[in-house]
Order: sequence, then C-alpha cells, then structure tokens
Amino acid sequence: MTTVNRPARLNRSLLALIGLLLLAAGGYLIAAQRGWLGWADRSEPLTPGTAAPPTWVFYAIVVGAIVLGLLCLRWLGAQLFRMPNSVKWQLSEDKSAGDIILSSSTAADAVAADIESFDGVRSASAWLSGPGRAPELHLVVTAGPETDLTELRRRILGEAVARLRQALEVGVIPVTMELRVAEDRKPARVR
Repeated sequence: MTTVNRPARLNRSLLALIGLLLLAAGGYLIAAQRGWLGWADRSEPLTPGTAAPPTWVFYAIVVGAIVLGLLCLRWLGAQLFRMPNSVKWQLSEDKSAGDIILSSSTAADAVAADIESFDGVRSASAWLSGPGRAPELHLVVTAGPETDLTELRRRILGEAVARLRQALEVGVIPVTMELRVAEDRKPARVR
C-alpha cells in the first residue's frame, strides 16, 4: 500500500539529512584528531585559548549527549509502524465437539478482502487484537479520490464488520479506522 504523506516524508528526509551531516562531521573530527588528514594539525587547539574548561563541563556534555541519544532512539522507535501480533483463538467452548482454532490474521485477511471488494476501495489492511471473545479491529483503508467516504464508512461498519461479528459470534467489535484518499497521479509527458 503506497500513500502520499508529504509531512512525514519531509520529516524523515530532513532527519536523515541532519543525521548524515552529523555523522560526516563526527567522522571528520575523528579523522582530524587521529592525524589522518594531512592539512589538519592535531597539535593545534580546537578553540582559541589555552585554559581547559572545568571538569563538570565535560560531565555535563557527556550526560547531555547520552540523554539526547536516548531521546532520539525513543523517537526512532515511535516511527515504526507497529500493529498487534496475530494470536490464535479457541472458538469452541464445548470440549466434546473438538477444538476450533482460528488465527486472528486469517480473520483479519478475510475482512480486508471483503472491504477491498467495495467500489472505490484501492486497498485495505486489517488487524485483529485482543482475546477471541472480545476482539478489536484495526483498519487502514485507501480509497480513490472520487469515493464518498461517509458511504464507505457506513458500508464497512454495516456490512464487513457485521459479517465479522457474525462469523466470530460476538456482539460488539470496537473498530479503529483510518481512511486514506489516494492521489491520482497524472502520467508523465514524454518529449
């Protein structure tokens, strides 16, 4: 599924550029300190003046760098698209009839295929989480620009989710839904 999310793409591009610039600057400074650059004299001071700063300044810089690094790692972890792992549900309660085991990904794939059959839907992804008797449905649906989103939402909730409730034999399924509108890209002109 491909969508156009310009702010996120710009955000990631700028962060990647800043990261590459910082890596290059760090590599340059390490190379200069090791004497690998012929035109940089490692005996010259980095800043003017000969007095060393107080010791606490070095500790503050190290602590600040560690905190900043941990915050960056936390931010990077938040950028990953994570959905619940599929689980196996035991649908039969009567042990004498045998066990009926259903993977949540199997049910979710059926819901996604059902939604993709609706008019105007370009793609659909579904995830089911939670226990088998109280599942939660997470949907990401991409529709064409001409699609009536209100009608599409009504059909998804009234038809696809209703069929899932009937299949799983549950009364209520909480649904989180993200509706996206795909851009129609004009073909490039060949000159």
